[in-house]
Amino acid sequence: MSDDEIKALEKTMKKAKRIASERASELHDLVEDRLPAAFDEIPAVAQATYDACQAWAEAKARLEQAQTADA
Repeated sequence: MSDDEIKALEKTMKKAKRIASERASELHDLVEDRLPAAFDEIPAVAQATYDACQAWAEAKARLEQAQTADA
């Protein structure tokens, strides 16, 4: 895999990590600031957080696989 392709994977992984962190922050804010009144928001916010974390894990795995194959 070329250096440019690996850099693109790194960029994708970093973006996914940022998004996952933002979603985790939203979940934290929901728990800290808006519960119990906003309890009906829990499923959607939790699912968005889970999906973002899963996307980050997949991007990280692709990057690690590319780095291992390149070594």
